[in-house]
Parts: sequence; C-alpha cells; structure tokens
Amino acid sequence: MSTVREVGERLLNNMGQVILGKEEVIRQVLVALLCEGHVLIEDVPGVGKTMLARALARSIGCVFRRVQFTPDMLPSDVTGVSVFNQKTLEFEFRPGPIMAQIVLADEINRAPPKTQAALLEAMEERQITVDGVTYSLPRPFFVLATQNPIEYEGTFPLPEAELDRFMMRVRLGYPPPQEEMRMMDVQRNHHPIETIQQVVPAEELAAAQQQVREVYVDDLVKQYIVDLVTATREHEDIYLGASPRGTLFLFKGVRALAALEGREYALPDDVKRLAVPILAHRLLVTPDARMRGVQAEDVVADILQRVPVPGARV
Repeated sequence: MSTVREVGERLLNNMGQVILGKEEVIRQVLVALLCEGHVLIEDVPGVGKTMLARALARSIGCVFRRVQFTPDMLPSDVTGVSVFNQKTLEFEFRPGPIMAQIVLADEINRAPPKTQAALLEAMEERQITVDGVTYSLPRPFFVLATQNPIEYEGTFPLPEAELDRFMMRVRLGYPPPQEEMRMMDVQRNHHPIETIQQVVPAEELAAAQQQVREVYVDDLVKQYIVDLVTATREHEDIYLGASPRGTLFLFKGVRALAALEGREYALPDDVKRLAVPILAHRLLVTPDARMRGVQAEDVVADILQRVPVPGARV
C-alpha cells in the first residue's frame, strides 16, 4: 500500500501548511476522498472550513468549483440550464458548477430544500438530469459541504436522505493555543493558501482509489462493523439508527484508513477511529434523550464501549 500512503502523506503535509494542528481531521477527509465519498464539515464560523476545501483542491490536479448557497438559489443554479440558441434553433446545455471534480457547497443549509435536492442524484449516482437528459459527472467527483450549526435564522436543515449521502460529518474545532500562535506567524505577510502547489495529479489519485479496494477486511472485522451499526438501531436513546449505506461507508472507510497507514489489512481500531464521523450524523436521538443533553456522538461512543471487539476477552 506504498502508493496510497505516499499520496496521503503528500496531501497531509501540503494541506497541513494551511490547516494547522488538525492532522486527524485532514486524514478523515482523505479517507472519504479515497473512498469516493463526500464530506459535510459542520462547525462555527472562522475555523477554516472553506480553507480546508480550497487547500485540498489546490493540492490535487482537479477541476474545482465553489457554490455559495443562498435562500434564493434555484436548482438550475447548481446543475445547469438548457438555453435556446436562436442561430442553431436548438437547446444547448450550459453546465452549472456541479460539473466539476471537487465541488465546495458552501453553507449548504442556506439553500431551500428543492435546491438541496439537486445534489442528491449527483452525490449518489455521479450524474445529473436536466430537462430529461442525463449528464455524467467527471471522475473523481468529490463534494465538500459546509454548514454552521449555531446560526439557524434563514437556514433549512438538511433532510435525513441528504445527510445519509455524506460519508462523513467532521468538525474542525478551535486550534490548540500553540497552533493559534503559530497561525499568526505563518500569516504575517501572506496566507499560505496562496503558495501551496499541486502535489498529486488526478491520475495518481485514481490509482490510489483503486488500490484501496484491495485492502483485506477479515470477517471478524466485518461482523464488528455490522454489530456496531445494529446497535445504533437498538439503542434506547435512538429512534432512527444508521442505514445499510452507513455500514458500507464504514467498511470502505476502514480500508482507506488502513491503506493510508501503509497496511494491507484493516483492524478493529480502524473501525473505532471512524465510527463517530461516519455513523453519528445518521442517527436521530429521541426527544427524551435530547432533553437530557444526549447527542449522537455520545451514543456512538457508548456503543463502542458496549460492543465487544473481535478477538478481545469479554
């Protein structure tokens, strides 16, 4: 798995020049990228959500588009529109920003549900349909969406069907004090996003994505994944557990994480590291548990404590 590990280290080091002190979050985004999944970055303003997406786009030789979602945005503003050409007397398709390889959906929860739904087909099937005509999206295709969980005025919460299409939900959080000190020194004259260069061509990324599929996952690890997902459906504080899509994403994620670590096999520890970012946003906490301050992340952490690890003594 040397190719995947080398690609990961190059991207990690390059993006680490812009996003300081968040190596684990960057690694999670790379896991989703290698699995051809999508990532929802949810955090307060000013912690670097948009900068993370820009740093990734600059590090890879891919076509990058940014969509700034607003309440008055239409689905055609995302997918594109057919325009009548008076010279040829035919309709011509003018593609929208979704026709790119890396798409930043900035403040996705500010768009109305109809516009949010325009992303569903693109994220799941890698295609869009406009006026009855289907257009394939380029490969690799990766959506990075951001949203602010604090400000609710003028926002439209993402429906469960769309949340389920995101492989991961990650949170950057505030940087450690020493990294915040370093941040001021690094940005004294210019922002590092202006100087980072491409370190991985699209062809090498595609090869790494293919190599990830060769990682071995033992049946005991697979059973551990299924046991964790099943436990989310039976937990007393949850009334909607993780879907089978969550099982598949966790299975794919552990293969990518193992490859990034240079291993040809997955471990139960890989499952533990990815359980919260992959499963938590798929769970709906009961009203009673919510009143007690229980969050989905707490439930996943509790399940990890309850479900026995394969090979461990109970």
